[in-house]
Amino acid sequence: MTMQYDVKAAYLSVSGIINSGRARLKQFTFAGTGGQTGKLVAFDGTTAPTTTGTYAQSGTSTVTITSTAHGLATGATVGISYNSTTGGSATDGNYTITVTGANTFTITDPNINTLSGSPPGCQYVSGNNRWITTYATLTGATATTNIPVPGEGLLATQGIYLYFSNIGFVTIHYG
Repeated sequence: MTMQYDVKAAYLSVSGIINSGRARLKQFTFAGTGGQTGKLVAFDGTTAPTTTGTYAQSGTSTVTITSTAHGLATGATVGISYNSTTGGSATDGNYTITVTGANTFTITDPNINTLSGSPPGCQYVSGNNRWITTYATLTGATATTNIPVPGEGLLATQGIYLYFSNIGFVTIHYG
């Protein structure tokens, strides 16, 4: 394998688009804000994820997502990232959904969890967009974290959208 010379870098201090079009994610550098647990999610696409959804999972592999007037259809694929709550979180990934109502849909999680507390939030994309990866910081963390991506990197075919909360900045290297 030869050295890749067309690697670029981009910096964000709020969620947003890094790149439009095909690219491979090579490295993430980010730091928490020192408050609550920080979360960084990379989506393949140039559309902001829906961030108003909540979810529940009670001792089965079925996760029920509630999102007002979601407009999705059974058989659609969503890329989704879940916030943690008491008992953990559902498993981030790309899933085929079953619509159970105008405001609800379900996915089958490969893991069985029992989550408690108030309904935690989630972020999801649909259509040609997909979830790529999620990283988190510890509660109170402010140190800079560097995560090199091995091999040829993580492939984004539509573009790169970064969603983050309780993260002060993100620098990403891609090519």
